[in-house]
Amino acid sequence: MTNSARPSADSSGAPPAGSASPPSRAEQPRVNKPVLIGSSVGILAVALWAILDRESADAVIFAVVGWVGGTFGWYYTLLVVAVLAFVVYVAVTKVGKTRLGPDHSRPAFNLFTWTAMLFAAGIGVDLMFFSVAEPITQYMQPPRGEGETIEAARQAMVWTLFHYGILGWGLYALMGMALAYFAYRHNLPLSIRSALYPIIGKRIHGAAGHAVDIAAMLGTIFGIATSLGIGVAQLNYGLYFMFGLPEGTAMQIALIAVAVVMATASVVSGVDKGIRRLAELNVLLAVALMLFVFFAGKTRFLADGIVGNIGDMIARFPGMALDTFAYDRPDDWLNAWTLFFWAWWIAWAPFVGLFLARISRGRTIRQFVTGVLVVPFAFIALWISIFGNSALDLVMNGNTAFGEMAISTPERAFYGLLEQYPMVPLSAAIATFTGLLFYVTSADSGALVMANFTSKLPDSEADGPNWLRVFWAVVTGVLTLAMLLVGGVPTLQAATVIMGLPFSVVLVFIMMGLFKALRVETALAASYRNGLPGALSSRANAAGEQRRGWKQRLARSMAYPGPKQAQRFMLETACPALGEVKAELESQGVEASLNIEPLNGSGIDTVDLFVDFGPERAFKYQVYPVRKNLPSYARASSATDKYYRMEVFSLEGSYGYDLYGYSQEQLIADVLDHYEMHLEFLHQTREALHTTSVAEHHNVTTGWDDDYQTTEKKEG
Repeated sequence: MTNSARPSADSSGAPPAGSASPPSRAEQPRVNKPVLIGSSVGILAVALWAILDRESADAVIFAVVGWVGGTFGWYYTLLVVAVLAFVVYVAVTKVGKTRLGPDHSRPAFNLFTWTAMLFAAGIGVDLMFFSVAEPITQYMQPPRGEGETIEAARQAMVWTLFHYGILGWGLYALMGMALAYFAYRHNLPLSIRSALYPIIGKRIHGAAGHAVDIAAMLGTIFGIATSLGIGVAQLNYGLYFMFGLPEGTAMQIALIAVAVVMATASVVSGVDKGIRRLAELNVLLAVALMLFVFFAGKTRFLADGIVGNIGDMIARFPGMALDTFAYDRPDDWLNAWTLFFWAWWIAWAPFVGLFLARISRGRTIRQFVTGVLVVPFAFIALWISIFGNSALDLVMNGNTAFGEMAISTPERAFYGLLEQYPMVPLSAAIATFTGLLFYVTSADSGALVMANFTSKLPDSEADGPNWLRVFWAVVTGVLTLAMLLVGGVPTLQAATVIMGLPFSVVLVFIMMGLFKALRVETALAASYRNGLPGALSSRANAAGEQRRGWKQRLARSMAYPGPKQAQRFMLETACPALGEVKAELESQGVEASLNIEPLNGSGIDTVDLFVDFGPERAFKYQVYPVRKNLPSYARASSATDKYYRMEVFSLEGSYGYDLYGYSQEQLIADVLDHYEMHLEFLHQTREALHTTSVAEHHNVTTGWDDDYQTTEKKEG
């Protein structure tokens, strides 16, 4: 069937009859060899260099990071602010109502599960590491002013919240929104390159697209390796703290091996099972640990601190967001903290963004951006305020030994804090297990996403093959070990600053491409507003209700057709009506096609009228039977609990109204309403953009495999 955008779920979340079938052998995921080979060679070369020539690798990495920080510090600062402004602007404007998928699609995961997965994938064990170590470090060694003062304490908490705040989550929101929009709205592959389609067109399927995905892979794996390196160091000390197991390279190798095994088991089970369940358990344990410290410690002081920290953050955020330290630049501090965090968020953006897109189909842009910016940071603010203020309280009340430990060996700081509370064996055990879950959820999500990056997927719901997920879980472990051998966590942080730079340029083009594509959505909305009186703006009434008598309307409102009645409507009304429109269009020189296909196992056909507009977006009017649950008040007179709605679908999805009961003339009038609105949309698009590169894609492809087969034939 030509360019048929299939409805994926009915109102209950179950696929409509015949809308999905298992992929055939030809539709199974295939390896994207250029990206797999290119990224593997680059990653393994760095890992081997680090293992075989430690001193040279360490010296070169820190020399390069010094140059990057000194030369591009302003650029990192400006980029993260621009990204946040862009995603907020998109969310609050009218285009924020656009769904990340067809118009009829709805989210597959409830709010708790969704936020648990995005939080667990987007943060990781480093939150435990920095929530205690950073406030103390900024308090005792601030970038400006005198340390160990009341002002230094307030600013220390603000710096920690700033580095973990909405600027970083804005990067995640941009990537997730762009990937989900192009994959689920325009049927492009769920890959970084897809977001550049409005900029470079079909070249995303060639060398330019491969280069983009390789850059994303390098940034992603170094970002994940940094988190895993931090996790290994902290878990190593946690096992020493609880059981006396030795700290050192041998134990860290063992921990990496255990984490790779656990991540492999989780990622092979898929998003709906392993990753989902681990993420939910992870969040529940983290909440329990946070509440324990809140109530076992100085509860009133911590409550005051939460409110005060949020107030300071709101008041100081604008100045801090654009502060480049131009007049008193602390280079070492910037490279180790703010610039490292921005590069780290950028490096994680492809990984987390693709994972967020994978779990966010059906949400509106506004829902997506609001959820990504607000929900995880609300938890982070509570976590950092509770643990950070608890740690500061110890140091400010004379426990200088704890403060010095947090600075010199930050992996010990979290356990050092728990040691000040009762039931330390239990709290330490929960902390260790929570840290392990953070560690594993980062590793398994990363392996899944990197397998997708290096695969050609038959559709946006598919994932890379299991063996490739295992491969990337192992490679991540090897890279983490190599960088720990070179110089530990500081070297991993430095490498992240370097690897984040190339992909930051890609982020700029992604913003440009998404802006261009969303202007097409704006033009589409304008075509509806400017449509004829009988058009979609008053669909439920104008298209049909005003054109039939009251008896017909009453009969239609009481009709709940089964498969036989639905098929009769298709054969006697829908197919003849669309056939007449097709014939008339062709008589006037318009290229049109009529496609009729049976829905598997339902005994009902679907009919699709398709009009090709060359380089501009095609017109599609599809009558598609959607199975629904029969209302309870109608079940007494029916032998079944299901019925069918004859819904209208375009390239954007279902319009949400039922054609059953229309006559041929009424259905033809409805088709013409849509057709005239589509012509208005094309006019609005030309006026607004002078180009239709995004719209063009609907006419030339139905997915990744078709485009790749075409490209490979041309290249080979």
